[in-house]
Amino acid sequence: MGKPTGFLEVRREDPAKRKAADRIRDYREFELPLPADRLQKQASRCMDCGVPFCHAYGCPLGNRIPDFNHMVYLGQWQRALDLLHETNNFPEFTGRLCPAPCEAACTLSVNQDPVTIRHIEQQIVEWGWREGAIRPEPAPRKSGMRVAVVGSGPAGLTAAQQLGRAGHEAVVFERANRAGGLLRYGIPDFKLEKWMIDRRIEQMKGEGVTFETQVDVGTDVSARYLRRSFKAILIAAGASAPRDLSVPGRTLSGIHFAMDFLTRQNRLVAGESSDDFTPISAAGRRVVVIGGGDTGSDCVGTAMRQGAKSVRQIEILPRPPESREPFNPWPTWPNIMRHSSSHEEGCERDWAVSTVSFTGGSGKVTGLQCRRVEWDGPDASGRRTFREIPESDFEIEADLVLLALGFTHVEHGVLLQHLGARLDERGGLVLGPDGMTTHPGVFAAGDAVYGASLVVRAIRSGRQAASDVSRYLAGISPK
Repeated sequence: MGKPTGFLEVRREDPAKRKAADRIRDYREFELPLPADRLQKQASRCMDCGVPFCHAYGCPLGNRIPDFNHMVYLGQWQRALDLLHETNNFPEFTGRLCPAPCEAACTLSVNQDPVTIRHIEQQIVEWGWREGAIRPEPAPRKSGMRVAVVGSGPAGLTAAQQLGRAGHEAVVFERANRAGGLLRYGIPDFKLEKWMIDRRIEQMKGEGVTFETQVDVGTDVSARYLRRSFKAILIAAGASAPRDLSVPGRTLSGIHFAMDFLTRQNRLVAGESSDDFTPISAAGRRVVVIGGGDTGSDCVGTAMRQGAKSVRQIEILPRPPESREPFNPWPTWPNIMRHSSSHEEGCERDWAVSTVSFTGGSGKVTGLQCRRVEWDGPDASGRRTFREIPESDFEIEADLVLLALGFTHVEHGVLLQHLGARLDERGGLVLGPDGMTTHPGVFAAGDAVYGASLVVRAIRSGRQAASDVSRYLAGISPK
């Protein structure tokens, strides 16, 4: 694959970023694409490693990474695009949002920098859009059977597209104003501009997929109606129930869940009227983000663009090491220190910090009472425990606190109650070996089953669910 000696001759080159001082003035994408000739050189680094761990171990979708890298190296972009779309419906999303476990599993990662797989993937699909090579692919024959897809995030969109291409009539229900789910309302525009979602939705409409937005299934449309009107139902709602922080002072104003903050800003950027919601602004405020994951990082970047006076991000976990620990070998995901584009824009970070309480005055938050913690090394099962350090208390001033502590499970609302689907101990929907819930004809995919996870896993789950639904429909009459 690639050039036999490419990995010896060419060093890894990451795409450049717009200058931080410039990009915090707007919400446009921060990353700049590599030119085609330099991208081909990067693809040449894909070595003939024999066992491609990037494909077999690193990528949940099983993308044929060495194959499309080789096609890019040869300049055969159409073939590269075809190979990529064989396993991935939306490479422009994964190429921007996936943390690239494929690169962590790249054989070069044993002792060198890995191939720039994520960016190559992104630029293959962008070539396809520029050249008009991505068009609707309607099914040659229709089955005459309708499927309701509840939720239009990456799992729902993937499943709907697969079902439509299989000849079924997929109807996607979304309670928000526009389709896209977390992609549209949770991911900031500087990471994923929303016209990229719109062009895929237009493609799907051309394939026969119908979108019903501003419909809260279970309230506006009953579960009984869905069962009567559709041959199958697929629940692809996200794990939108946020994890809270139950400490004294939590009810003070100025403390918000991260997704509320991000969603409202995305709606403003999209031009939606603020008459329907109250914006949350970090302008001129001392912002503290609790939680060190991607959502917390997105809050940092958004707060900087809103004009925050200062941004501080705290995390209860210990500061990660700069390189892999002995118990974290290749090709496992490296738990190492990472700096996102948002962190580069101006942010103070602190680790091993526990929030004891919130302080305030006149009902508004003014600060956090915190305490240092100390972590023990992993035990035989890989688990770590922490203990608070005596006399280590300190205070952080804050006018705006954003809770980015992750998500627990899908919302347990009216729809799930009326369908009677069984839940596991984590609050996710239980599936049988046929991909069906405990209610006949009702399937589930993505975060509704597994909890909050990567976009690439949601796409994989959506593809599997569509396959399960199609198999189920093949065994019943369309009448």
